[in-house]
Amino acid sequence: QVQLVESGGGLVQAGGSLRLSCAASGRTFSRYVTGWFRQAPGKEREFVAAITWSGGRRRYADFVKGRFTISRDNAKNTVYLQMESLKPEDTAVYYCAAHQGVALSSGRNEYDYWGQGTQVTVSS
Repeated sequence: QVQLVESGGGLVQAGGSLRLSCAASGRTFSRYVTGWFRQAPGKEREFVAAITWSGGRRRYADFVKGRFTISRDNAKNTVYLQMESLKPEDTAVYYCAAHQGVALSSGRNEYDYWGQGTQVTVSS
């Protein structure tokens, strides 16, 4: 069992930066693929980025490539999402998710554990 808690969201102006954190409980978290998803009002939850348990492989949605960076510190049981050059269209609730497989899945149904989400609002 893994419990995930996101933090780091907030209000930022366009062009600004934020770093989201996903803190996990559970001794085996380091063996989980971890992803970030987001959901804007009236839209479906969409994939943002994912990272393997070792941090050796990463995957990004096309709309965040070059702006967002996913990383993890297994010693701290934490996964990060560094967001740069934020745009108003990045406004959403951001969720951390994890699964025990090895694939850098972009599908929501592939993930077994979810956090409660953290709000990111980018003003123009």
